[in-house]
Amino acid sequence: MKIIKKKIDVAYVLLIVVLLLFSGFFLYLEAITHNEFLYHLAAIPLEIIVGALIVERYLSMRQKQTRARQFMFIKSCLFRSELRNLYLTNFGALAKPAITMEKIKVAGLKELKQMREAAEAIEYSSQEAMEPVIMEYVNAYNVFFGFMEWAINSEYESLFHDMVFLLHFIHDVKLYKRQNPEGLFIHEALNHPELMNTIHQVLTEGIKKFLDYAIELKEKQPAVFDELMADYIVSSRL
Repeated sequence: MKIIKKKIDVAYVLLIVVLLLFSGFFLYLEAITHNEFLYHLAAIPLEIIVGALIVERYLSMRQKQTRARQFMFIKSCLFRSELRNLYLTNFGALAKPAITMEKIKVAGLKELKQMREAAEAIEYSSQEAMEPVIMEYVNAYNVFFGFMEWAINSEYESLFHDMVFLLHFIHDVKLYKRQNPEGLFIHEALNHPELMNTIHQVLTEGIKKFLDYAIELKEKQPAVFDELMADYIVSSRL
């Protein structure tokens, strides 16, 4: 697929070069013959190039919009299924800010944005409370791997890098658990500041991304937002 795209890009560049050569050729003829009609002929390839660039930009914008919409609905499906326990566990382990699913469900758009700002300074109730959240990330390995594959196919570079970082983290946890079945990964991380920073980054980014998605749904798909939060409320009570 990437090879085909590369060939198309090369052909596109060659077409632009050929059109520019045609335009230059007509300008050269005009300079020799002083025939003003050749000016009009020289302008045609340039008009084609400008038109092609405008169409390309338009199609690129449409593709980005389509990709963002697809991603929004993919997340809706996964947030309501495979990732539901992860987010319930993550929010349940919070000490500050005190954000609950009930509060998110009844919040207006302004309140959601305030929650998102408050999520820049997250604190967990205890280090041990972070361990179940870490294990939920391990359980959701296949989901994140699927996100990575979708990011590759959709050329969604930022998401791809996020998923690679996350999958590396999960592999580290799995390796530790294989060697220390009864040990807590969070206790091991306390001896390694960089690893502790990674844990905090992974867990807090999860909170922030959920709130970002809640805001996106509240703005663009309020009915989907209500359905998502209703599912979470029922699950949290169970």
